[in-house]
Amino acid sequence: MLRRLALCSRFKVATGSALSRISPHFTRAASQAKYFPAICSPFRNTAVRHWSNIPFITVPLTRTHGKSFAHRSELKHAKRIVVKLGSAVVTRGDECGLALGRLASIVEQVAVLQNQGREMMIVTSGAVAFGKQRLRHEILLSQSVRQALHSGQNQLKEMSVPVLEARACAAAGQSGLMALYEAMFTQYSTCTAQILVTNLDFHDDQKRRNLNSTLHELLRMNIVPIINTNDAVVPPPEPNSDLQGVISIKDNDSLAARLAVEMKADLLIALSDVEGLYDSPPGSDDAKLIDIFYPGDQQSITYGTKSRVGIGGMEAKVKAALWALQGGTSVVIANGTHPKVTGHVITDIVEGKKVGTFFSEVKPAGPTVEQQTEMARHGGRVLAALLPEQRSEIICHLADLLTEKKDDILAANKKDMEVAVSGGKLSPPMLKRLSLSTAKLNSLAIGLRQIAVSSRDSVGQVLRRTRVANNLELEQITVPIGVLLVIFESRPDCLPQVAALAIASGNALLLKGGKEASNTNQTLHQLTQEALSIHGVKDAVQLVSTREEVEDLCRLDKMIDLIIPRGSSQLVRDIQRAAKGIPVLGHSEGICHVYIDSEASVDKAIKIIRDSKCDYPAACNAMETLLVHRDLLRTPVFDQIIDMLRVERVKIHAGPRFASYLTFSPSEVKSLRTEYGDLECCIEVVDSMQEAIDHIHKYGSSHTDVIVTENEETAEQFLQQLDSACVFWNASTRFSDGYRFGLGAEVGISTARIHARGPVGLEGLLTTKWVLKGDGHTVADFSEQGSMKYIHENIPVIQRSSS
Repeated sequence: MLRRLALCSRFKVATGSALSRISPHFTRAASQAKYFPAICSPFRNTAVRHWSNIPFITVPLTRTHGKSFAHRSELKHAKRIVVKLGSAVVTRGDECGLALGRLASIVEQVAVLQNQGREMMIVTSGAVAFGKQRLRHEILLSQSVRQALHSGQNQLKEMSVPVLEARACAAAGQSGLMALYEAMFTQYSTCTAQILVTNLDFHDDQKRRNLNSTLHELLRMNIVPIINTNDAVVPPPEPNSDLQGVISIKDNDSLAARLAVEMKADLLIALSDVEGLYDSPPGSDDAKLIDIFYPGDQQSITYGTKSRVGIGGMEAKVKAALWALQGGTSVVIANGTHPKVTGHVITDIVEGKKVGTFFSEVKPAGPTVEQQTEMARHGGRVLAALLPEQRSEIICHLADLLTEKKDDILAANKKDMEVAVSGGKLSPPMLKRLSLSTAKLNSLAIGLRQIAVSSRDSVGQVLRRTRVANNLELEQITVPIGVLLVIFESRPDCLPQVAALAIASGNALLLKGGKEASNTNQTLHQLTQEALSIHGVKDAVQLVSTREEVEDLCRLDKMIDLIIPRGSSQLVRDIQRAAKGIPVLGHSEGICHVYIDSEASVDKAIKIIRDSKCDYPAACNAMETLLVHRDLLRTPVFDQIIDMLRVERVKIHAGPRFASYLTFSPSEVKSLRTEYGDLECCIEVVDSMQEAIDHIHKYGSSHTDVIVTENEETAEQFLQQLDSACVFWNASTRFSDGYRFGLGAEVGISTARIHARGPVGLEGLLTTKWVLKGDGHTVADFSEQGSMKYIHENIPVIQRSSS
């Protein structure tokens, strides 16, 4: 009796100390328990809550069950959700004890969704592992006591633990497992209830009705049911016992599927120790994760071995998932053990993000985005192998199509404009970007022909030649980057520009345009593929028209080599955050400055300011801050500048120093780092050209900055010292553009400190490779005992003729 009390005390202490070491998710919640008392009331208010700095808002979720969701984006509408936790998710690597950190993260996510108004159920493994831990502890303690009593007569022998029977472990571990869940959920004021079932409970109609009634009542009271097979008494599974559409409870996968259908759940999330379903065993060289799995695709799958624990395996998971899908429940199989994603895997799935394998009954007519990327990569390699003249011919043909098919393009654009205007969601500047005209198409065609000419000296150009040794020559040659993903908003004219640059540089291209320009983009893409078809490389440029989210595209780090965002600063920032494994070429903001020096020409200043701010205020190269030398205040020059801005209806915000000079000033700026994107700008006062430079370095975005002055020495110092991608003297910021620079077009503007800055044209889409040509040379030839010496002699590069 005393020993049992000691064991209970040790278990309570062990559980408490384990909880204190749980992941930050749980410890953070535990620390907030004093603010949110652990009251397990089924009738608590679930309107608006804040735990772990996450707003919990009750979302009105209504859905008629009967058919599974067709697309991931619809998962956010799931109201009733079953989360199945596999043995590998719940248990530690040594299979003795629970993975407390992972469990805490999962509990937090379930609580998040529960307090959004969803109905959450958990099907869990782990009782056997928890019981094994407890029983091993008890056996080792008993052995140590016995050996201590007999230590005077015999030497201590090495203690060994006998093989423990699973049912006994389950009986010893189930109560502790539920106590742990209860303790964790209590931190979120969420109540739980335990339900143990066996296969027989589903074959007996009365027991099934009782189970169904109990679960519905628990969900009605806002309680999270935690369901497990009663492993202490469960009989061994019978092979091939699925009869007449009823799946037997062989493991927790089939249990979760059976419960999900029985309870008419909208979504079943099955967490395991693999990323999802692969077309061949995970870890094999050619294994590919299947994003969406459709009934009938089973023949294309080769299953591997089962996980380190559990009795299911992937084949059982797929069978259970398809059974649930047939019953009207959507299914996602995902990894619940990855340390970097465990803390948000469930909420990511419910938000519709591309996580794991999604089971769908609706097969899209076209290829998936992964298939499109593969097609683009293959087509891009064929494109890069074409002769420069052939790539030039494709671009010229596309330029001709822009004018020949202008009626089709403008008709498609008219449809987009009508939808945008009637919707009323686009601002006037965005509508201007969306609109196409005959003049715009003609300008596009001219730019494309410029690209066609320059493309003849792009891919395969020798930049450097070195004679390393006799008969050993090294060349550095330009090559395409690979697969480009260009994401753009509103501007459909971006599509042919970027396509022409990709074709000229031999790059594969994946395009994701805004839905507001879907008709125009579709027409322009068809013309692009028509031009590519003249040399059999139609697949090199792909337009993503599926429901792929930008964040999901940014996860294709093994397929995409460079992302180029073209759109709002918010779009660029979102992509830079999402694309953790893929380089991003772009600028997050366009905070461009114009500095009016004390020796500026008033006529030039007014002309440049008007053009920089008013020509196209929504552009990223529009002026946002006007810096004025202090000596110009209260002079006719300054008065004329202010009068011009008022006539142009530009709203003026005063910088802190400018405001201090005025008795009645415009509204003072909230931040000197503001990109207005409209007829608004900030005016600030500086004491010198050097102070203007310091201001731009502190508050600018390294995009485009201008000095207006007649003093050549001052101008040269400004141009030399200012570290921006584009620096101008007596010229409008609006010249920062690929077409105006003579690049034909630009794929985007970069403010990054990489190989391309400012407007990025053809050269910015190229990288290099080294080609070494020898005659049986080895490094050993150049050792101290070798017969050869390094020369490293530069060889003149013969420029290829562009004619």
